[in-house]
Amino acid sequence: MNRPPASPSQTPQNAASPTITAHTPSAVKKLICQDLELAATQEILLENAARSGENLIWIFASWILFNPDCMTIIEQQRLGYIDWLRGLACLVMFQVHCYDSWLSPAARHSSFYGWSRFGGILPGPLFLFLAGISVALVTDKLRRKGMPRNQIAARTIRRGGEIFALGLLFRVQEFALGWPWSPWTDLLRVDILNTIGISIVLMGLACWAAQGRGANVLVAAGAALGVAMITPPLWTTWRPRWLPWYLETYINGVHIFNKPQSWLFPIFPWCAFAFAGLAVGFILFSDWPARNPGITAGLLGGAGVGIYYLSAWLDALPVRLYAVYDYWHTSPNYFLARLAILLGVTFVGYAWCRWGAGQWGFSPLMQMGQTSLLVYWVHIEFVYGRFSILKKGAQTIPAASVGLLVIFVAMVLLSMARTRWKGRGARIFAGSREALQRAAGAQRT
Repeated sequence: MNRPPASPSQTPQNAASPTITAHTPSAVKKLICQDLELAATQEILLENAARSGENLIWIFASWILFNPDCMTIIEQQRLGYIDWLRGLACLVMFQVHCYDSWLSPAARHSSFYGWSRFGGILPGPLFLFLAGISVALVTDKLRRKGMPRNQIAARTIRRGGEIFALGLLFRVQEFALGWPWSPWTDLLRVDILNTIGISIVLMGLACWAAQGRGANVLVAAGAALGVAMITPPLWTTWRPRWLPWYLETYINGVHIFNKPQSWLFPIFPWCAFAFAGLAVGFILFSDWPARNPGITAGLLGGAGVGIYYLSAWLDALPVRLYAVYDYWHTSPNYFLARLAILLGVTFVGYAWCRWGAGQWGFSPLMQMGQTSLLVYWVHIEFVYGRFSILKKGAQTIPAASVGLLVIFVAMVLLSMARTRWKGRGARIFAGSREALQRAAGAQRT
């Protein structure tokens, strides 16, 4: 029997149908969520249900519309690969840091160590790229809810400020734990957290200035290319030498040295990866890509291949735009090559989580990706810091590899503990306060 959906006055807007929520078996609920996995938004579900005109479909769609738990399941299935990618960045970061900290001078001259260093091209760009995707996701959700753009921008900028403040706090911690050997200038070193925070602030401003997904994609892509193009002169011929070093270091990573350092994370060029992620994020969460995530992921992978060959072709041209050309540190062509790798890795992450082993059950990478800030913060001390689990600069490759395995397992366990106990501290505190209040009341009586 065909029947149009009930009018808003007949359908509660903030509660599920009591019949459906009370009597729909949990297995059926799970099946419904899995079948509607590709649905991008609640509005799409509503549109599809109304178009079908089937009473049963309308009931099921209504239940999903007003059941936040099911929508959470759908979003987790669609976006779990983002957590997986963040966890992959953590794993590769562990590998690079562990071998860099622990291997002996003899082991560092091996081909194994040379190949292991190639992993260093992935974590920093991937963290920033995923930060851009996350900003796009949050911005798009808040816009769908009708939040004014000033409030969206304020929330995004505030989050970026929090990350930046955490980056400063991290530097204070490292300085304190490294006392008396750490120089005071390390307090002002620009690291990945600082740059992620600044990038989020800049992306919040960009999303405020450009309304609509299409405009956001164009502005974000233009900002990414602009940052990449202006990086070479800001590192060489256009260096802002008139700035104090602790400010110039945010531009080009000069720190206290005579020239910019490639191991730091200044705004130029690193912020470009965040804006690239912002552009990709708004593409991913547009209507058609959200309905066809597998095809979209494949297109992103194909675009990555094309961009990689474009970067190689541009680099082979005899024309040089810059007085000083440094491919491995400041070249826009190198930025394009790394962006191509990020797009390819994004496709691999989606495929792994959608059709591969990511469907088998517990994923340690997905788990770490949910608490990437925590595992980044903690592992540094046990690899580089005072509490390093192995003697630094004195290990063989097998010994350092065992240490890497220990760090990986420990960080997965820490991440699991964090997600298990998240929010319980507040509940325990509230319960303790209530018990004390009852006890105080009993004493007065």
